[in-house]
Amino acid sequence: MDPYRWLEDIDGAPAVEWVTARNAETLAGLGSGPRFERLRADLLAVLDSAGRIPYPTWHGDHLYNLWRDEEHPRGVWRRTTLDEYRKVEPDWQVLIDIDALAEREGENWVWQDVEFLRPGGARCLVALSRGGSDAAVVREFDLASGLFVADGFTLPEAKSGVAWIDRDRIFVGTDTGPGSLTRSGYPRVVHEWRRGTPLSAAPVVYAGKPDDVIVRAFHDPVPDFGRDVVVRRIDFFNAEWYVRAGGALVRVPAPVDAELDSHGEWLLVALRSPWTVGGVAHAAGTVLVGRFDAVLASGDAVPAGGDAGLAGGTDLAPVFVPDQHTSLNGYRWTRDRLILDTLVDVRSRPLVVTPGQPGQPLVDVAESDRVEVVATDPDRSDEYLFTSSGFTRPTTLWYGRGDGGGELLKREPEFFDATGMSVRQLFATSADGTAVPYFVVGRELDRPGPALLTGYGGFEVSLTPHYDGLIGRGWLTDGGTYAVANIRGGGEYGPRWHRAALRENRPRAYEDFAAVAADLVAQGFTTRAQLGALGGSNGGLLMGVMLTRYPQRFGAIASQVPLLDMRRYHELLAGRSWMAEYGDPDDPADWAFLSGYSPYHNVHSGQSYPPVLLVTSTRDDRVHPGHARKMAALLREHGYDVSYYENVEGGHGAAADNRQAAMKWALILEFFRRRLRS
Repeated sequence: MDPYRWLEDIDGAPAVEWVTARNAETLAGLGSGPRFERLRADLLAVLDSAGRIPYPTWHGDHLYNLWRDEEHPRGVWRRTTLDEYRKVEPDWQVLIDIDALAEREGENWVWQDVEFLRPGGARCLVALSRGGSDAAVVREFDLASGLFVADGFTLPEAKSGVAWIDRDRIFVGTDTGPGSLTRSGYPRVVHEWRRGTPLSAAPVVYAGKPDDVIVRAFHDPVPDFGRDVVVRRIDFFNAEWYVRAGGALVRVPAPVDAELDSHGEWLLVALRSPWTVGGVAHAAGTVLVGRFDAVLASGDAVPAGGDAGLAGGTDLAPVFVPDQHTSLNGYRWTRDRLILDTLVDVRSRPLVVTPGQPGQPLVDVAESDRVEVVATDPDRSDEYLFTSSGFTRPTTLWYGRGDGGGELLKREPEFFDATGMSVRQLFATSADGTAVPYFVVGRELDRPGPALLTGYGGFEVSLTPHYDGLIGRGWLTDGGTYAVANIRGGGEYGPRWHRAALRENRPRAYEDFAAVAADLVAQGFTTRAQLGALGGSNGGLLMGVMLTRYPQRFGAIASQVPLLDMRRYHELLAGRSWMAEYGDPDDPADWAFLSGYSPYHNVHSGQSYPPVLLVTSTRDDRVHPGHARKMAALLREHGYDVSYYENVEGGHGAAADNRQAAMKWALILEFFRRRLRS
C-alpha cells in the first residue's frame, strides 16, 4: 500500500497545499539572503546576456531564432538573412512576440516547436504549450504576413504530431477521442488532413496498436525524390518504416531495432545490433547508406532484429564503422552530403560524407572539444553552421560549406574566468572491471575540495564536453570542481555501451557512477563529505539510487524531475514508453530486478543518507511530479534531511523562462554550497 499516492493528484487541493508548504520551507532555508541573491543575479546575467549566440534554424532564405532576455522572458521568434547574421548586430524581423501574445490571449504560452513547409514555403505550424508542458496547441502561421492564418490548420492542446505534405495537406496524429492515443499517451492514428475540411473527415493513413509508443508520418520533400513515410514506433528502440506507394503502404526491409532516416534518394540505416545483408556482416553501431528505391525493391518480409532478406547489389554500404573507442553520436544532412557526429573516447570527431565516397574530417578540433552541426539547408545547399566548445572554452559558431573551409560567425562571451583551470579525462574501474571514462574540470588544488559529479546513463544518450556558463560562474569560480561521468546506459561507446545497462543490467550504470565517485576521492580531488551528485530525469533516477544504495559515497545529492517509483512509473504520464529501457513492473520477473533498486521502495530508517534536494515541475507531463513529491514525503517521514522545490511551470525542464531557470539553478548550487563541508 502506497501511503503517499494522493500526491500523484497533480492539482488536488491536499497535494497543492503540501507542495506550497514544502516550497516555502525550501525558499526560506536556501532561497534567501544576500549570497543567494548575488548567485541568482549572476546566473540570470548569464542566461540574459546580450552576448549569447542566437542559435538558428535554417529555412529557405532565412535563419530563425527564438531569443529570450530580460525584456522578453518568454521570448521573441525572429528571422534574418545569412548576410545579416554575419553582422555584430543583425537586423532581425520579429515574427512572434511570445510575451505579447500570452498577455493578449490570457495564456502562459511557452514556445515549443515549429514545422516549416518545405522546400522554402511561406507557411509553418507553430506549437505553443501552456507552462512548458509537452502537450501543445498547434496553429498555422504565415511567414510572409507575420500573422497566424485565421482559417488555417489548428489543433487544440495535445501531444500531437504534425508534418506538411504540401501547402494544402498535412499529416496529423493527435487526441481525437477514445482509441486515438497509445497507452503511452502519444498518437496511435495518423490522418491526412486537407485544408478546408474537418479533421473528423480526414482519412486514416495508418493506425498502430495501443501498446505501441507512437505512430507518426512525414513527407520527404527533396525535389525529384519526394515520398511519404509512416513510422510505427513499437517501443523506444524498435520501429517499422512504411513508404506510401499509391494507396498502399510498403514496409522498408530493415531491422526493427535500427534507426532509419530518409533524405531524397538516400536511406540511412544506423544499426543497434549486428546485421548480415547481401552476404556481408555489419557490426552494431555501423551506419549504412543506400539508394532508397533499390533497398525498397530488394526485399519484403523482415524478421524482428534479423536479416531483412536484402539481395546483393542494392548499393547499401557502410559510411561509418565503429571500434572499441569510436561511436556515432548523431548526424545531419545537407543537400548532397551527410555530416556524422562521431566520438572517439567521448571526444568529437565529426566527418563529412558524400554517399559512395570516404568521409573527411569536418574540422580539426582540440582534445576535449565538442563540435556540433546546429543548422543545415538540406533542401538547397551544402552549407552548414557548426559550433565548437569545451568545458573551459566558450562556444564559437562557424559557417561551413561542403567543399570545406570555415568562417567565424559568432563567439560567446567568457562567462567565467577559466584561468588556471584544466580539463582531464580519467578512467575509473567499475565493479565488474569495466573502464569508465569521466572528465574533471577545475583549478589545481593543494588539498581536496568541494566537487560536483553528474551523469545520466540511459537511452543511449551521450554526455559530451560543453561550455556551461551557469556551472562555471556558479560553481567553478567559487573554487569547486566539476566532473562528468560517462557511465554505461549512455551512447558514449555506441549500442554496446547502452545495452550493458539495459533492463536487468541497469545496476551496471549505478556501479559505474559509484566507481567514479570513489575514484574522485582516491585521486585526491575531493572527499566523501565534499562530493555532491546531481542529475535529472533518468539521471534523477540515478541520483535516487545513489541516495539509497551508495549513501556513503556522497556529502549531498540533488535530483531534478526524477523517476523514483519504479513500481508505478509505467502508469504515470509517458512512463509506459520507457518499458523497453527499464522493464515492465507488472511482470514478476521484471519487478524482481526493478524492486532491487527502485529508490522509493528502498528508503529505510536508520541509514546514513546524505542531505537531498528534489526539484520538479507541476507542469511536467513527461515525468510525473508525483515521483519527487512522494519521495520527499517518505524521506521526511523517516526524518532525513530533504529539501523540495516544485516550480509551477517549466515542463520537463522545470523552468519556463530565464528567471525561473536562474532560480532553480541558484537553489541547487546554494544547496551544495551549504551542504558540502570543507
